[in-house]
Amino acid sequence: MDIKKDLINTIGNTPLIRIKSYSEETGCNILGKAEFLNPGGSVKDRAASYIIKNAEEKGLLKPGGTVVEGTAGNTGIGLAHICNAKGYKCIIVVPETQSQEKIDLLKILGADVRLVPAVPYKNPENYVKVSSRLAKEIDNAVWANQFDNLANREAHYKTTGPEIWNQTDGKIDAWISATGTGGTYAGTALFLKEQNPKIKCIIADPMGSGLYSYVKTGEIKSEGNSITEGIGNSRITANMQGAPIDDAIQINDHTAIQVINQLLSHDGLFMGGSVGINVGAAVALAKKLGPGHTIVTVLCDGGARYQSRIYNKKWLKEKGLLNIEC
Repeated sequence: MDIKKDLINTIGNTPLIRIKSYSEETGCNILGKAEFLNPGGSVKDRAASYIIKNAEEKGLLKPGGTVVEGTAGNTGIGLAHICNAKGYKCIIVVPETQSQEKIDLLKILGADVRLVPAVPYKNPENYVKVSSRLAKEIDNAVWANQFDNLANREAHYKTTGPEIWNQTDGKIDAWISATGTGGTYAGTALFLKEQNPKIKCIIADPMGSGLYSYVKTGEIKSEGNSITEGIGNSRITANMQGAPIDDAIQINDHTAIQVINQLLSHDGLFMGGSVGINVGAAVALAKKLGPGHTIVTVLCDGGARYQSRIYNKKWLKEKGLLNIEC
């Protein structure tokens, strides 16, 4: 019998989906790792699992303990699922700009949700710094610290990267992904480069993030802003340090919305906003490389967590993003 012993053992081993419409348009195989099929609904389940496992192995998290994290939502959702499965308490600090769907889901999962203003990382009231202070104030608590906890990228080095390599039989030309904490991009890139140094590893970056500038000029400078949640950064996290980066592609919100509309109407994929950045960048790369290449990206999460925003005509109109055709 093939029976998973618990929820945690269902994380990972997600399918690799050929995105038909864009593959046919570009002549490349554009493949999406279906991370929205993880039990917590996103790629962040992998990091959450490894972060908690690492804390347990180091003796930092004991029975009845509390996991504290600052997150835009998906890591918190993954942590809440796993905390429930393992009997831990969970406190999640979230910027108040995040979608109501994610905030509501965190509460349904039993997390103690603390909303804070969305301010830059350098501000002491930034959600990451607030969560760090909270963890220090609570007995038997651990700060997940997803941005700088290397257990995050280890999850992808040990699982996501090998899965992609095996699923493509090693026939992959490029890996491209947006990065927030850096765990998904860096862990996967490190593994794939070890298997074949010729694989291109490229960052997909939204407007408002400084990583595109960093790759192109060596300086972190941000321009504009983005409606996407949980991706982009104004610093190089510990997870990103030493990660191979061959190039970066910047995608604006108009393109991202056009992409998620096409994925829904042509491919039947109901995706979140960051997928628009990822697939948009993969398409741009495919057009640059030319037909015949295999490009892999991440389908980070589904669209249900963003229905009140990127699938809401009134909200899109307020953002000047409504009249976008596929």
